[in-house]
Amino acid sequence: MVPRPLAPHLVLTAGVIVVSTASILIRFAQGEGVPSLTIAAIRLGLAALILTPIVWAQSSHELRGLHRRDLALALLSGVFLAVHFWSWIASLAYTSVASSTALVTTNPLWVGLASVLILGERLSRRIVAGIVLTLAGGVLIFASDGSSPSAAIHPNPLGGNLLALLGAVAASGYLLVGRALRGRLGLLTYIWLAYGSAAVLLLLGTAATEQSLAGYSRLAYAAMLGLALGPQLLGHTALNWALRHLSATFVAVSILGEPIGSALLALLIFGEHFAALQLAGFALLLVGIYLAARGEQPAPSAARTGH
Repeated sequence: MVPRPLAPHLVLTAGVIVVSTASILIRFAQGEGVPSLTIAAIRLGLAALILTPIVWAQSSHELRGLHRRDLALALLSGVFLAVHFWSWIASLAYTSVASSTALVTTNPLWVGLASVLILGERLSRRIVAGIVLTLAGGVLIFASDGSSPSAAIHPNPLGGNLLALLGAVAASGYLLVGRALRGRLGLLTYIWLAYGSAAVLLLLGTAATEQSLAGYSRLAYAAMLGLALGPQLLGHTALNWALRHLSATFVAVSILGEPIGSALLALLIFGEHFAALQLAGFALLLVGIYLAARGEQPAPSAARTGH
């Protein structure tokens, strides 16, 4: 039996590893011709369907007693989540896995900034230092991806990086709304409402753009099912479970392992190498996010996104 003090760290480590596979699974689905919007819709739709019987068995009383304001906030959370997954998944079709995952995991920085600008919290020195380093790292990544050989390998690295940043900002909105709700709603109720509403919006998007949900290869559907079961349900659940036993700041900093794991997997599977300028940007970015996460003091029950 695993000693009690060690279990949360092992679960957190496993969660980060599982989440790191998301970009790889997405690349496989995109390689089979599945549009990014469809990948996002099927991923969240499957996750919501899998959660439905569990939520109705354990949290139906909470759903029946839901206040309109909380329902509206949960639906708003779903809007942010839909934008996050669409933009981030789309970014992987245009830029490198390493750059995309590094930029999309800047959400601790944007959450910290929003906490200052919207909630009126003080801007600590660590957050200021984190902002400066993160911006510097982002500039280096953009400069590296705009030059060869990255620009020759990927169709639109600069556009992809901007989509990844949009994904990070949208994820920050999801986290901030989650902060407000998680004190009043159970975890299962909250993520089911968020996943479900995000899935509905994405499915409407596929219908509006006339994208089919059927007709793809077995590998494509296996990759999308893997996204729902792995990063979306197992990874996310592991991170949220760890939040009950470890500090939110420690969990936020640990999630910085995701872009490292994703980049290593992309190197091994797709042969995506790193330019020197890109590596320098990654280093500054990760240190900046680390400082921002350390400088921010989130609520103990704050939710996290897992890719």
